[in-house]
Amino acid sequence: MNIIVTGSLAYDRIMDFPGKFADHILPEKIHVLNVCFQVSGMKEKFGGTAGNIAYALTLMGEKPFICATIGHDYEKYFKWLAKNGISTEGIRIIEEEFTAGAYITTDQADNQITGFNPGAMKYPSTLDVSKLDPRQTIMIVSPGNFEDMVKYPRLCKDKGIDYILDPGQSLPMWDGKDLIQSIDGCRMLIVNDYELDLVMNKTGLAKKELLEMTGTIITTLGEHGSQISTADGEIKIPVVKASKVEDPTGAGDSYRGGLLCGLTRGEDIEQCARMGSVCASFAVESYGTQEYSFSIEEFNKRLGTI
Repeated sequence: MNIIVTGSLAYDRIMDFPGKFADHILPEKIHVLNVCFQVSGMKEKFGGTAGNIAYALTLMGEKPFICATIGHDYEKYFKWLAKNGISTEGIRIIEEEFTAGAYITTDQADNQITGFNPGAMKYPSTLDVSKLDPRQTIMIVSPGNFEDMVKYPRLCKDKGIDYILDPGQSLPMWDGKDLIQSIDGCRMLIVNDYELDLVMNKTGLAKKELLEMTGTIITTLGEHGSQISTADGEIKIPVVKASKVEDPTGAGDSYRGGLLCGLTRGEDIEQCARMGSVCASFAVESYGTQEYSFSIEEFNKRLGTI
């Protein structure tokens, strides 16, 4: 089965401020804010929705195909992908841009200030959908270049390819019409509970009406697990207990990787969601979105507990 993962590739540059932002900001001068926070260091991690989902799929033994853009500073990321056996064939290099980057500074009170440079993500990818066998292909459309997010659902429907819509943090950019067109006919819509409310607000449709368009809605609920909604009702999937919680960032992408793996293997949707929960439980145990690992034996042991 061809698993096409569209979305973003990014460098996450994580910094810690050994103090509290609030102690260095004068509320009465907020309108002329000019501050500098000296951080204790910086860690660079590989990230982006497409990279994170593909990494999870690879740990599951699958061979995902990334469809995204990357900047002229791509060498480190390509070496990392090659090390993990992930193809770079579908990644478009934008020589005049940096790779998308998130610059995240966290203080001792867990407040965060983030700057995000979309860089190469401003450009669409170049996947030729006409060359794909619809009987042997599934695509997940995750947050990345917005043109891609609107285009690929339409192309998949024209070609008869199953696709999953995962709009995530891109939702503020969507208008109701494009969102309805992309949801209509997708195999599955994946959102968190806040995003589901945003989808209903933007489309003007109730959850029941959305289910008439897609068949299945997966709602992730953080530490409370996830929920499967179909025309037949709803099923709660519990969270899988991690040995420790180091960093929840990227758990949602890991969940999607486990879920996708189950779908390609013909598992029922409930088992697919369980696989997603197990994958996410490993992700939260490491700092960074592509830092965790597990063996199939370790995965199956946790799967047996849910």
